Amino acid sequence: MARGKQPNKPQRTPKVHRAVVTRTVDDFEAAFWPDEQPVDNAVVMTMGALHEGHAALIRAARKQVGREGRVAVTVFVNPLQFGPGEDLERYPRTLDDDVRLAEEHGADVVFAPSAEEVYPNGEPQVRMAAGPMGERFEGATRPGHFDGVLTVVAKLLHITDPDFAFFGEKDAQQLAIIQRMVADLDFDVEIVGVPTVREEDGLALSSRNRYLSAEDREHALALSKALFAGRDAAAQGPKAVREAASAALDGAEGVTLDYLALIDPHDFSEAADDFQGEAVLAVAAKVGPTRLIDNVRIIVR
Repeated sequence: MARGKQPNKPQRTPKVHRAVVTRTVDDFEAAFWPDEQPVDNAVVMTMGALHEGHAALIRAARKQVGREGRVAVTVFVNPLQFGPGEDLERYPRTLDDDVRLAEEHGADVVFAPSAEEVYPNGEPQVRMAAGPMGERFEGATRPGHFDGVLTVVAKLLHITDPDFAFFGEKDAQQLAIIQRMVADLDFDVEIVGVPTVREEDGLALSSRNRYLSAEDREHALALSKALFAGRDAAAQGPKAVREAASAALDGAEGVTLDYLALIDPHDFSEAADDFQGEAVLAVAAKVGPTRLIDNVRIIVR
């Protein structure tokens, strides 16, 4: 039976004055659950290379649980969610800087395990499956990606045992699939989405932005410009949204488009031509050698 909160399980937690860095499950539990005081707690799951977008998640988690609650930040580059030829080996690993940022914005404990600690029996033979929601858009481009995401998220939810888990809306499909896993499989946790943080010029913050050259970064602005153009056309319906966003991307220098889609957030399928209500306008593209994703949430009339 999966580890999770049981009706007779005591609430636990207390307060520390600085972030404690832990590498093993036992050390994490000792740091995060030092006594049985009933206090709310939250987790922010990351792959490291933290930036202001992650800081916003940590601040939201701290606000949610209050001064007496507890916030954990996990830092783990999960090999299961990287496909062949993707950037697992070169993915930035900046733990010292990550700890400083996490502590500055309200984390009590940082859990930075090795792959051997998370997967002690080697590559897991039994994994979570994202199902149809995980086969579209990002899942079509990166087969098996969301199975790897859900597997590690499920494991980390069992280990950290939070009341709340915070994820960024920039990874809209990931957020939708995690929310659906929690609902469908009765995880005892509330998943909270936090709005995308952007640079002043509109570029969505991402750990992969550090791969961009100065020229590539300028080209990358075409993605957010296309999304904003689509958002501005939302009152004219789905067709107008798609046309406005596509026109803004047409001929964009240095950009190789993967997909631009108007999405029904409930099942992450392509929105019908007569769709009305909240939707996700999402884009994925390579800018130079770097693959970026972005999205905006809009109300289609």
